[in-house]
Amino acid sequence: LGSQLLARAFGGDNHIGSSTEFGWHKVSLTPAAKSDPVLAALPEQFPIFEWHDDTFALPENAVRLAGSAVAENQAFRLGRAVYGFQFHFEADTPMVRDWSTSFAATIAERHPDWNDRLDDELAGNGPEADAAGLAIARAWVATI
Repeated sequence: LGSQLLARAFGGDNHIGSSTEFGWHKVSLTPAAKSDPVLAALPEQFPIFEWHDDTFALPENAVRLAGSAVAENQAFRLGRAVYGFQFHFEADTPMVRDWSTSFAATIAERHPDWNDRLDDELAGNGPEADAAGLAIARAWVATI
């Protein structure tokens, strides 16, 4: 939601219901991300937690930094330190467990097998996603 609001605030369009991702998905960095102060230290592709149905078009002068197979615009930058992220880099393993409990009924409506596969998903994606999320947070703080 934050990236969608940010894109809209700077003149981009929102695309409602056009881009559903839930769970961990692979995100790929763009060539511009290789020199970006927040994303440059990340691997070219990494898993990260997603939970959205909508996406957006980039506003003018935005630098696209990451995309996925479902949503072309996963991260962008405006200026020096304004960043929009479609994915939830803040969603580390404990937070995903909490969301899975707190929003169990909502998740089960669309992903009825989620609780059955959660432990395997966490084991396969959690450590790498947690490391990527922490690296993003630390690098962004270092830029401001």
